[in-house]
Amino acid sequence: MKSVYIDCTDFGQSVLTPAILDKVPGLAIHMGDPDPATLEAMLDGAVGVINGHTIMDEAMLKRCTALRTIVFLGTGASTYIDVAAAEKLGINVRTVRGYGDRTIAEHAFALILAGARSLTRMDREMRRGEWVAPVGVELAGKRLGVIGTGGIGRELIRMADAFGMEVVAWNRSGVPADLPCKEVTLDDLLQTSHVVSLHLALNDATIGLIDREKLEKLRPDAVLVNVARGAIVDEKALVDLLRERRIAHAALDVFEQEPLPGDHPLTTLDNVTLTSHAAFKSREAMVRLLSGGFDLLQEDLRALSS
Repeated sequence: MKSVYIDCTDFGQSVLTPAILDKVPGLAIHMGDPDPATLEAMLDGAVGVINGHTIMDEAMLKRCTALRTIVFLGTGASTYIDVAAAEKLGINVRTVRGYGDRTIAEHAFALILAGARSLTRMDREMRRGEWVAPVGVELAGKRLGVIGTGGIGRELIRMADAFGMEVVAWNRSGVPADLPCKEVTLDDLLQTSHVVSLHLALNDATIGLIDREKLEKLRPDAVLVNVARGAIVDEKALVDLLRERRIAHAALDVFEQEPLPGDHPLTTLDNVTLTSHAAFKSREAMVRLLSGGFDLLQEDLRALSS
């Protein structure tokens, strides 16, 4: 059965060991983003596809008459693939979960430290020839509020607890009892936490969840961290409150528009730390992502051939 990996990156290729490749013998791998003609040729007759970041709309899926399974490398398949159309056409869409939990949680904790100690601000100032030593915040004993206790939120809770922070959490379906944190209401978390870190999936229930009203509940000395999705937060309201110093700092890896435009208001504020949606990107996470993706494709192809 024909199977293709339609958009392998250089970084991805660098971790494709023989042990991973041997899981799907004969897999055709295309390096980089395919042009429309190349993509059509690759998909023609393909039964299984690995997709990292290529748009597959309903019209394209209808032309893939042999296609039975798509493995999306990540969790946000619906951003790139018309999942409802795929279901109607009998195409299974698989996602790889959990591969980046530790890596993303570590990035979130790095952002917490950067915000608490104004690290990026000092770096910028020193490059301009300025020597200013701002007053930082010691995190031991401070309250961290984690919004969302999926895999990433759980990892961060454990890290922060080991670091000596008091951790509270809120989750729409409840907080697991085995985590070293206290479950509180969302309003209580927002009003009392020195650091608030967002770890929610983006869906109809979470778009705009952290709106102006909720942002205004934050302490004036609070650090807001977002490594989830930009659309969860009212970005305009956040900019306004940061400008007014009603929130001490925002440390952000995700944005409503990506890449973030160079003239975006967030880039003009000195109480903001910005990273380029890179929280997921470590070699260790990429190995887990590709290995897990190849496992899923292998599983589906075996089921189809039996």
